[in-house]
Amino acid sequence: MSENNNIPNAEEIDFTDVEAAREFFLKDRYATDVTGIDILEVDRDYAKCVLNIDERHLNAQGFLMGAVLFTMADFTFAVSTNFRRPVTVTLNANISFLSGTKGKTLYSESRLIKDGRRNCFFEVMITDDLGTKVAVINITGAHVG
Repeated sequence: MSENNNIPNAEEIDFTDVEAAREFFLKDRYATDVTGIDILEVDRDYAKCVLNIDERHLNAQGFLMGAVLFTMADFTFAVSTNFRRPVTVTLNANISFLSGTKGKTLYSESRLIKDGRRNCFFEVMITDDLGTKVAVINITGAHVG
């Protein structure tokens, strides 16, 4: 524990408890209930999520909606920055669509690039179950908590 405020030091916190992360992020109803994203892995400054593509994720042309990819990236970023940590929010996000999905399942992985006192920088890579790189998203976050 840190001396001043009874808050555990980072070394004392279990950042890898997937069930606890799922329970905490159930409150993010748009990502979990509406979109159907699930958390697969968590660690300090890292998260991996999964989404099984179904009809609700497709546009009128039958292609995956870009908003699904953005929601998935933003949620995965949130898991990697907010699980058992002070609050961090998205300040800016830039998405590059690389390819249409060819598979039936999407995976997103969020990794810390740089962390500072006020801001952090993450990259989120979204791939499908066939290994196709679908999108890459660069996110700048602000530490507000």
